Amino acid sequence: MAVSNNIIATLNFIAILCSIPIITAGIWLASKPDNECIRWLRWPVLIIGILFLLLALTGFVGAYWNKQGLLAFYLFCNAALIITGLILLILAFVVTRPSGAYSVPGRSYKEYRLGGYSEWLRDHVTDMDHWGNIKSCLSSSSICTKMTQKDSYTADQFFATNISPLQSGCCKPPTACGYQYVNPIMWINPTNPTGDVDCPIWNNDPNQLCYNCDSCKAGLLGNLRKEWRTANVILIVAVVALICLYLIACSAYRNAQTEEIFKRYKQGWT
Repeated sequence: MAVSNNIIATLNFIAILCSIPIITAGIWLASKPDNECIRWLRWPVLIIGILFLLLALTGFVGAYWNKQGLLAFYLFCNAALIITGLILLILAFVVTRPSGAYSVPGRSYKEYRLGGYSEWLRDHVTDMDHWGNIKSCLSSSSICTKMTQKDSYTADQFFATNISPLQSGCCKPPTACGYQYVNPIMWINPTNPTGDVDCPIWNNDPNQLCYNCDSCKAGLLGNLRKEWRTANVILIVAVVALICLYLIACSAYRNAQTEEIFKRYKQGWT
């Protein structure tokens, strides 16, 4: 096997190993309760991880067995995957840049305003066409009820708990309403029932809670933003690795072509 092919095969074997954390991150994202309720957001990272793995296998096989046609196909797919990854990264950064989170005095957790998030994200996740199905999915999950399965919280203990954005928005009423704490999903006697548009929507029924609230929609977006910001780090590493792999593979492929031409030229003179 030529030196150039050795380089491509070695790099792609390393890339095969590197695809494992990308696929793992995709599975982690797909398994999150909020992503389970928004199906079209579950798969992009997992799909890129699988494509990364298949691409690396193609490059390894083409280089190890010196299949020039397969190597050319590998370089084309590598370029296409780089472009796809860059588009996904740019989209993810743009739509997750704004944050609707705000601090509440006396609370360790934050609360969330729907208007603080990008219009694109609001339109594609929390509009009326989508929210009915998402709300049903969330209410049938254990996102809120599992908060009561732990040791009993006093009010002060609960206020000092770092709950998720989704739990903050969907499982309790906004603090501005002045509800009195009974347990994490039961609140009574609001002292300021007009303090927020979501105040009259709150319901102690575990199937309703604040799933109809704007704060629940904002909490869902807060969860998505947090998770996709984590996934973006892995995507950045993957795209940088793909670019480096592509540049080195292109150079090695050209060298292999030159070696082949020189070999044929030399054979013609012997």
